[in-house]
Amino acid sequence: MTTIPGESIGIPLPRIDGPAKVTGAARYAFEHPVERPAYLHPIQSTIARGRVSAMDTTAAERLDGVLAVLTVFHAPKLADTSDGELSILQDDRVRFRGQLIGAVLAESLEIARHAADSVTVDYETDSHDSELRADDPTLYAPEEVSDGSPSYTDRGDVEAALRAAAVRIDQTYTTPTEHNNPMEPHASIAMWDDSSGQPQLLLYDSTQGVHTVRTTLAPLFGLELDRIRVIAPHVGGGFGSKGAPHAHNVLVIMAAQYSGGRPVKLALTRQQMFSLVGYRTPTIQRIRLGADADGSLTALWHEAAESTSTVKEFAEQTTIASRTMYSTPNRRTAHRLSALDVPVPFWMRAPGECPGMFAAEVAMDELAIACGIDPIELRIRNEPERDPESGKPWSGRHLLQCLRTGAERFGWHNRDPAVRGWARGEWLIGTGVAAATYPVNVSPGNTARIEYLADGRYSVQIGAADIGTGTWTALTQIAADALGCDVAAVDLQIGDTDLPSASVAGGSSGITSWGTAVVTAARAFRAEHGTEPAVGARTTADAPDNPDIDKFAMHSFGAQFAETAVHRDTGEIRVPRMLGVFSIGRAINARTLRSQLIGGMTMGLSMALHEESVRDHRFGHVVTQDFADYHISTHADVQDIDAIWLDESDEHANPMGSRGASEIGIVGAAAAISNAVYHATGIRVRDLPITVDRLLG
Repeated sequence: MTTIPGESIGIPLPRIDGPAKVTGAARYAFEHPVERPAYLHPIQSTIARGRVSAMDTTAAERLDGVLAVLTVFHAPKLADTSDGELSILQDDRVRFRGQLIGAVLAESLEIARHAADSVTVDYETDSHDSELRADDPTLYAPEEVSDGSPSYTDRGDVEAALRAAAVRIDQTYTTPTEHNNPMEPHASIAMWDDSSGQPQLLLYDSTQGVHTVRTTLAPLFGLELDRIRVIAPHVGGGFGSKGAPHAHNVLVIMAAQYSGGRPVKLALTRQQMFSLVGYRTPTIQRIRLGADADGSLTALWHEAAESTSTVKEFAEQTTIASRTMYSTPNRRTAHRLSALDVPVPFWMRAPGECPGMFAAEVAMDELAIACGIDPIELRIRNEPERDPESGKPWSGRHLLQCLRTGAERFGWHNRDPAVRGWARGEWLIGTGVAAATYPVNVSPGNTARIEYLADGRYSVQIGAADIGTGTWTALTQIAADALGCDVAAVDLQIGDTDLPSASVAGGSSGITSWGTAVVTAARAFRAEHGTEPAVGARTTADAPDNPDIDKFAMHSFGAQFAETAVHRDTGEIRVPRMLGVFSIGRAINARTLRSQLIGGMTMGLSMALHEESVRDHRFGHVVTQDFADYHISTHADVQDIDAIWLDESDEHANPMGSRGASEIGIVGAAAAISNAVYHATGIRVRDLPITVDRLLG
């Protein structure tokens, strides 16, 4: 597809990587061609806490095709063991069920798996605790949450304001453990070469950041950064779980040290991913709201209890959005952690904002009903002029426009806040709304290189990642506009640590961070080489700091609308309609943007009605380890889903005028559905997922 030079941004350009993906030419981590690969299968603990007293590997080692067996008693020693999640096979302690305690390296995947099942393990078992409880006496307050913010904030006198409030809401909301389930499982190919006396590592990995993988793993193996190359041109989804290396990455590299120079392949099974690559922590959230009779907030108190691991602390920023969402003179937010004998939680799409705004936006719906006010009008009355947390002006807060635009398109004007929904045959119909926000995140350490090839073509290089979000296409459009050329003239290269450094694809920060580097390099290239450069002309530039970050509060916003149908006899829930209206700055690619927003909304639908990782606390492990038991939404679960965005540009966020959009689609979606279910039935379900038993019970 040709474009007008300088006018590529905003058009719905088809995915540049699309033909390679539909023809099978795009290679994912496990598919890269290597000679004489060996295959690895992990051995995992079957107790939740204790120690390994013995491992009998005799039967496994006798099998034809077995090359090596790694155990907690026989494995390479790591140079750095400061990361509890990554320091595997370094001692005999078991800290959670499913922990890696060994692996088998063999000529085929089938032999490796059979041999791993042949290893006999003896344990000394200790009592364990895997259950998050609000009354757990060991709950503690972390110093900060995972986004670097303080875990506790307090403004005004919350207790006094609540006592004096004309209307009060005091409820507890829970969200369950949820697991990232990208289509491509976590997979790696490791090639360890020490023939020169100085080890070199080549890693094909399914990751959201090749440079992050290299900088994280290098200290563990005592390697300089230039001794490691990580390649990931195509990634089949991540949703946060591939935002950093996990224990399986360390395991495959260890095995490569035993393979005699042969490449080692490891692809985790769906079941193994439920204990090895992170998940969304369960939360127990108590929200207390105080308001005047007209719905004006006088107090907000949002506290969350969530789980972390004894292996390593991870504190999700669950209450963070409540610090900036609405205007109130008295506000308190707090996080408390319970360190349990479970795997380490990690990022899952919109960590913190997603579960936190489910609770907060359902609480706002409850406040609207208590005040007899339309839920949209309640939000309008509590709109802050500036960021309540920092006091900074907004770079562009258009939440009210999102709400009003959505209300008009959705047909909200027919809704009476004092009346429940209506009936359609055997179905009870209701509608709900929720607001959404997600911060503008900018990551440091991004560099781009521009080189003139010949015949009007340019090479644009940056070690970014495309996890299915459209990076190949969006960065090409950004580069084309910055260089003033057609998109067909741009040869984009990403996904390799041999390219200039780039941050991880996470927190909706990718295009903002990488795009800024590309625009900066393009402008520097033109300044240095002009519009008629010589073949081979090259410019490398770092993304500069954005001075407006300290001057403005930068967030994306959205309004989520949902219609639900609940069968009056069976409690079955259907979602005939969903609409999201978003303020995300300038659209880079209208096609991939809509895909990302609808994808997030679909995950929010899944969160509302299906997703729940059920942990058997007797044994400490998740029992819903496949798509037969861990339910996710499919096409049949929603009849009409649409996402639109405002026509705007945020000149303060980055040179493109865009803001992140990959996460905000999921934020608020579950709350809108929950609020619609209440409107239909009069039953308030405060515990996700909303299942038949919770409605009928």
